Amino acid sequence: MATYNKFQQTVEDWMEGVYTASSDQFVIALTTNGNAPVATNSVLANLTEIAYTNLSSRNITTSSSGQTTGTFTQLFTDLVLTASGAVATFRHVVIYDDTPTSPANPLLGHFDFGSDLTLASGETLTIDWTTSSWTVV
Repeated sequence: MATYNKFQQTVEDWMEGVYTASSDQFVIALTTNGNAPVATNSVLANLTEIAYTNLSSRNITTSSSGQTTGTFTQLFTDLVLTASGAVATFRHVVIYDDTPTSPANPLLGHFDFGSDLTLASGETLTIDWTTSSWTVV
């Protein structure tokens, strides 16, 4: 099971209106453990991503978002990554917002799978957000 980690800048970005949960385009980035995200990263440019050759779309669809008793939660539709050839090894799945331009591509959070993952041609990886929604508090 992947472990969720929040970036320190995320809550401030939400409070300052950088994100619009209902309409922004959220995307995942993939990194290796040697280039693992850290809590102080704030934008995609802080990360070293793997090459996305042979990989399907990384765009995420928001299925619901809202607050309950003061806690905001955003839930995404499951994302199925499909390899059409060998995909570089990765371990971390990072969520970022592709819509804002200032700052460009702010980070929201990331999941550490605990070990390296690889996808061969024809293999898929389903990221099941229904059991791993993220919460801003």
